[in-house]
Amino acid sequence: MESGVEELMPRLLPVGDCDLAEDFDPTVPPRTPQEYLKRVQIEAARCPDVVVAQIDPRKLKKKQTVNISLSGCQPAPEGYCPTLKWQQQQVANFSAVRQSLNKHRNHWRSQHLDSNVTMPKSEDEEGWKKFCLGERVYSETDALSDNENLGIDYMKVGFPPLLSIVSRMNQATVTSVLEYLISWFGEKKFTPELGRWLYALLACLEKPLLPEAHSLIRQLARRCSEVRVLEDSKNEEQISALNLIICLVSRYFDQRDLADEPS
Repeated sequence: MESGVEELMPRLLPVGDCDLAEDFDPTVPPRTPQEYLKRVQIEAARCPDVVVAQIDPRKLKKKQTVNISLSGCQPAPEGYCPTLKWQQQQVANFSAVRQSLNKHRNHWRSQHLDSNVTMPKSEDEEGWKKFCLGERVYSETDALSDNENLGIDYMKVGFPPLLSIVSRMNQATVTSVLEYLISWFGEKKFTPELGRWLYALLACLEKPLLPEAHSLIRQLARRCSEVRVLEDSKNEEQISALNLIICLVSRYFDQRDLADEPS
């Protein structure tokens, strides 16, 4: 067994036989370099040949499959491709929003939230979807009750991404909520509530991007391009919102292969 170990793990430094005292005790801190090297040899010999990891299966409940697409965005419908000037202006506006947010983050974080605002925990995916989109969008119901016409029920319509709310979100929460909403968007239609939150979360996303965030925003841009092509009614306001998200991902966050290129 020892010869096999020597073949697979050759010594980086030659270690010959050490003349150690008869009272050498490997359990006490070494006093000389020879004792240290001997202790390392003894500990290595005691390591088991095979180690089995103890994995908690509850931690594997979430999606384990990662689909990676190398394709770019689908071209905008004819007549709806944004001009380069428009894209550059949106990037400039977005940059100004980010600078203002960073400058005043501590101020907004110190502001008291209304009594009806309870932010979900970072890992509460369903809670965040309801918080951002509202129960009406979440449950896909359009009917309004008489009571709802008397005032805004944010539990029904979703909380807007107020500065006092997003300023309290650390980067882990920003990335998590972005993931939740992009996952939702992958199977659902685009809504104004979704658009507002996607813009706000992108504004809170710090550069340089972490690999997870990098993958998420590319996924978002591709999904926006898919919905843009499938938009039958060619709602100009909605297409403009989709164009904006694609523009920010591609031109502000430097994913240039996803950018709309005016002909």
